[in-house]
Amino acid sequence: MTALRPLSPLEARVLGTLLEKARTVPDTYPLSLNLVVAGCNQKTSREPVMSVGEAQAQAALDDLKALGLVIESHGSRVARYEHNAQRRLGVPEQSAVLLGLLMLRGPQTAGELRINAERWYRFADISSVEGFLEELAARADDKGGPLAVHLPRAPGEREARWAHLLCGPATTDFIAASAGGAGAGGQFDRISQLEHEVAELRATVAALCAELGLSPGGRTMANEHATTPPSKEID
Repeated sequence: MTALRPLSPLEARVLGTLLEKARTVPDTYPLSLNLVVAGCNQKTSREPVMSVGEAQAQAALDDLKALGLVIESHGSRVARYEHNAQRRLGVPEQSAVLLGLLMLRGPQTAGELRINAERWYRFADISSVEGFLEELAARADDKGGPLAVHLPRAPGEREARWAHLLCGPATTDFIAASAGGAGAGGQFDRISQLEHEVAELRATVAALCAELGLSPGGRTMANEHATTPPSKEID
């Protein structure tokens, strides 16, 4: 299998977004360019938060297509995009899920990955997560080389974190930055998870409404500013 060149952070964000939406919002997948942009720019479940324009997202999609990681289809009014990561990388579903989460949320412990993967894939236990991570880290050179690495445990942290290698080796600055943000990463509870899901759904609905010319309330833009009939006066 031919090894991939390192991805840019933007390419990793686009690919991670496609991996996520294929599993969490299958009814709107494959994604249009508008939905790709909305997914890349989410304020939740993203580390770091990005501000990606349409031209940037389109360029990243084109580059990912050239690498065989994305497929474009033209069966509707607009072009739509889906990932081809599992086939191109030669990894199973579980490994693709973990790589997608690491691309979107940055370095995480095995426990955090299991929690964050709940809407993507339900791992039986942390040991199962660790097993697939170790397979990614031990991937042979003739298959393209390792795709994940177990980072050194940061001072004050109870567990070491994992990072993907699709953007190249994890540098010292990268490790230090991930350690600095580790405290907040483990504070997930059920309410926070629901808030994240609602924010994601709102972003998806807004993007779909923009494509269809609808306001979020369901009316067309043409009727958005229509005047309401005058109310009858009561004698």
